[in-house]
Amino acid sequence: MDNNQQPLARRQFLAQTAYGTAAAAMMPGLLASSRAHGGEERKPWKMRLSGSSICFSKLPIEKALARLADLGYEAVDVWSGHAGCPHLDDVLNRLGPNGLQEELEKNNLKLYTFSVYSGGYRKYAELLGKAGGGVAVQGSAGPVDPKELTTRMKAYIEGLKPLLELAEKYDSYLAIENHGHALLDSLDSFKAFVDINRHPRLGIAMAPYHLQALNVSTEEAIRVVGKQLFFFYAWQKSPGTAQLPGIGPVDCTPWIKALAEVDYKWYVNPFLHGEPEPDETSAVLAKSNAYLKKCYAKAVRG
Repeated sequence: MDNNQQPLARRQFLAQTAYGTAAAAMMPGLLASSRAHGGEERKPWKMRLSGSSICFSKLPIEKALARLADLGYEAVDVWSGHAGCPHLDDVLNRLGPNGLQEELEKNNLKLYTFSVYSGGYRKYAELLGKAGGGVAVQGSAGPVDPKELTTRMKAYIEGLKPLLELAEKYDSYLAIENHGHALLDSLDSFKAFVDINRHPRLGIAMAPYHLQALNVSTEEAIRVVGKQLFFFYAWQKSPGTAQLPGIGPVDCTPWIKALAEVDYKWYVNPFLHGEPEPDETSAVLAKSNAYLKKCYAKAVRG
């Protein structure tokens, strides 16, 4: 590290420390780090898996949840209308929060996230809160000249205040996903985000697929984001079902190891776009889940 980098690194360290303390206070009961602290041995980090309803967008929400439960997921990410997925609007207009809770209980699933790329968080905030609260995932903003990155990021995060007030009201969190040709895309943009963000209900949803398109190390990005990582897509830049871990070529063990190192508190979410038929999707997700568990076993041993 050169001298020009030291002030930024120190600010990031202080921001992460303050942020982590506030977030820990708001998220009791989550697994502790595997590292000893103050002479007390902590429990080892545990990987937990969630599944996205859009993987079964050709099925009604009840059957999509049943498929995800059959695959052994602990929690669910319910999608709004991206690529025609009907699930979240169907919950909003037909099931309601109580109906969603009943379906989740029936399938022994926890509510993790609403992915609101279509419709936006404001539309679904009350529903998320009444259904038990969780994380809302959305995109960031348009691309920016690197020289203006800090200024634009400050303005963007400031502009999220009304949504964060909703998150506080409905006991939820907001996660911003990285994407190609967006404000949040490069490693520098991650650094700017975590350096500026002070709100314990605001974090990042990380998509390795888009990082790989920019030749950004997923492991390095995980370490930069640290405690502000609220959602992790186990998703690689490959065609078709090879987007999934264990189907495509990427060794995902370093991803899992990095998540363990930062004591990631949420779920690992195997993912792909361009969903095949439900039976094929079930088969490839089952294979992907088994592969991720092997990666986890290697990561925690090493």
